[in-house]
Amino acid sequence: MSFRIILLAKQVPDTRNVGKDAMKEDGTINRAALPAIFNPEDLNALEMALKIKDTIKGATINIVTMGPTRAAEIVREAMYRGADAGVVVSDRKVAGSDTLATSYTISQAIKKFGGYDVVIAGRQAIDGDTAQVGPQSAEKLGVPQITYAEEIMAVDEKKIQIKRRLERGIEVVESSFPCLITVNNSAAECRSRHAKRVMAFKKAASATEAIEKNIDLSTLWQKNPNLKIEEWNAADINADDSRLGLTGSPTKVKKIDNVVLTQKENKQLEPTDTDIDSLMKELISSHIIG
Repeated sequence: MSFRIILLAKQVPDTRNVGKDAMKEDGTINRAALPAIFNPEDLNALEMALKIKDTIKGATINIVTMGPTRAAEIVREAMYRGADAGVVVSDRKVAGSDTLATSYTISQAIKKFGGYDVVIAGRQAIDGDTAQVGPQSAEKLGVPQITYAEEIMAVDEKKIQIKRRLERGIEVVESSFPCLITVNNSAAECRSRHAKRVMAFKKAASATEAIEKNIDLSTLWQKNPNLKIEEWNAADINADDSRLGLTGSPTKVKKIDNVVLTQKENKQLEPTDTDIDSLMKELISSHIIG
């Protein structure tokens, strides 16, 4: 029996490059103004999954992402780096999900696999920064969780030992399988694409992508099923509609203010005691410091 790893990942707007057009007038993100990227900490999680795959013979990695069908892009990216297959959970019913509804959807998708050994995810996504989806998913799955993971100390088919990076130090913990792990950005960076894997998986696509490009991939998928990026909707994962999307989200956003800091003036100082003393007095008098 093979060792099954499920990687949770998200395609997110690149909030590291937010400009004046990043928000719409209604307070929602203007996704057209921000490029979509592989969530950074999910790449750290992918590297940890790949290290387990390197260690345990026969281990496989399935990536699960929730979002619009274009999220198939990050499934391919994960395949180029070492993942084996992937699924996009996409349905209008899941739009507007908060962390509670998202974790419910994700946990239902994981259950559809019928069995797994470890679920690995980034600690948080840069478009929300809540760090809640991983732990909430573990609770819904009823499995132990290890959060803030930084490094694998030891792993075999029965258990894993993880170093956790905490605010005031480190901690080494051990868990049996199945379990769920969330990974810090202080963990090892993800390896680059492998040229042979890029050639092997460049034709991997979802049914929606095949339709949009007006190409028939049925023969290719029959020969190599892993080249088909699966698309699951709410019915496929046996989800309760009342727990999805806005309906299943107790968190409600009342208002979002778009605050963009712009430079209004600048002051050039000489590296002298007089100029530095003058600057400190100005900062104190304006209550910026002190």
